[in-house]
Amino acid sequence: MAEEKTDGVRKTAGTPRALDALDRKILGALSRDATLSYAAIGQDVGLSAPAVHERVKRLRASGTIEATVARLDGAAVGKPLLAFIHVDTEGWGVTTGLLALQEMPELEEVHSSAGDTNLILKVRVASPKALEGLLARIYEVGCVRATRTYTVLSTHLDRPVQAGTTQNLAEGGPVK
Repeated sequence: MAEEKTDGVRKTAGTPRALDALDRKILGALSRDATLSYAAIGQDVGLSAPAVHERVKRLRASGTIEATVARLDGAAVGKPLLAFIHVDTEGWGVTTGLLALQEMPELEEVHSSAGDTNLILKVRVASPKALEGLLARIYEVGCVRATRTYTVLSTHLDRPVQAGTTQNLAEGGPVK
């Protein structure tokens, strides 16, 4: 029997392990400040630095931690105007033309949505004139039927995905 080549086959670890309270605490610390050392996180959550390191490696391998990135200040990089654009398209789904929009550095997020619009775009631009130019480029995509733009006046909460969960508040449970 010939030996099967498996060099390019990714090994699966089976069912991913559910996050426990320590994983959530580690993720919470990292989501607040990804530059924290494993020793500092360990002090916060009650583990040794090597134990935190192993858990972080496992969280990366499982895809729970997708990336470690620097969050940039929009105004500091010349893009103080934040807006959300609801895009109505002909038909359903994302077309190659719409996918090409993601190459624009002004686009931060593109979401397919249910409800009264097909797509929601989160964009950051230098000025109202730059927003107008971006809208013109969006309308150049053949399937775009209409847009509604919502400019942000001020932001009261802007944070990444949180690992904590809200317990049943109706019963007076704790918020973590």
